[in-house]
Amino acid sequence: MAQENVAVNGNSRKSPQEIADILRERIRAGELRVGERLPTQAELAEEFGVERGVVRQALRILADDGLLSNVSKGSPPRIAEPAPASDEPQPAVVGLAPRLTEAFSAPHVRVDVVSHTSETLMVAVGEPVRLIHEGRLRPESIEFRVLLPSRTINLAFPVPVDEGTGDGDPVHERWLRMRNAQAQVLRHNLQTVHHTHGIDVRVTFRALPFTPPVKLYLLNGQEALMGYYLLARREEECDSRSLDVYDALGSQSLLFSFTRQAGQRDRAFVAESQKWFDALWETITTDLTLS
Repeated sequence: MAQENVAVNGNSRKSPQEIADILRERIRAGELRVGERLPTQAELAEEFGVERGVVRQALRILADDGLLSNVSKGSPPRIAEPAPASDEPQPAVVGLAPRLTEAFSAPHVRVDVVSHTSETLMVAVGEPVRLIHEGRLRPESIEFRVLLPSRTINLAFPVPVDEGTGDGDPVHERWLRMRNAQAQVLRHNLQTVHHTHGIDVRVTFRALPFTPPVKLYLLNGQEALMGYYLLARREEECDSRSLDVYDALGSQSLLFSFTRQAGQRDRAFVAESQKWFDALWETITTDLTLS
């Protein structure tokens, strides 16, 4: 069920996408300059009258757009250097939420996904779902087909730095809990659209037999968004203990957009990506277990 979106001061509470758009405009206007740190999450939360979790989602959107650097759990991120210019045509770097929102303006929405977890997708889908609840978008049907790694494979990442972890594999178990929780939230948020507005919604997860080196989003067969996972060594908290792991920084992966309207190279990439996904989907018949 959609939650009322009102702040305690009576003003309309801003969404992560709206906060990201405001900060993006400040960067473009030079109010926030390259190399400068953003205000803290607490300061931004107070300014916009939202919870820190909403601010974190907004920062992920900006990081996905390549506008922030040094995004971590520590000090506030910095405004990133612009990407170097190139004489060769380059695919556009985009954020997932705006592209999903545009895809949801079609009468029949189909989103095909290959990723390591559904964290970025879970956050990004909040924007078009919010617009549906507000009556500003009204697709007739929504279909999500999502491929995530199986629980039974040996993942390429995350993995412990020290293989001698003792009993069990806490790194794998932590990843599995995150994978399941994020997928359940994604499915729940999409199904609320069906229960609340009567829109035909189908969300299916299947189990990949390998660790994907990239994340891929195919939107209505017209656009492909692809991003490489960035691997790093870091510490993660799990069950009151610190784990030293090699893991992917999925929320910081830059997404490159290829569209059927952008030229022959892009059209070929979208067509081949969709063909590859369809063949993989038909080959994999094991549904993902989210418990």
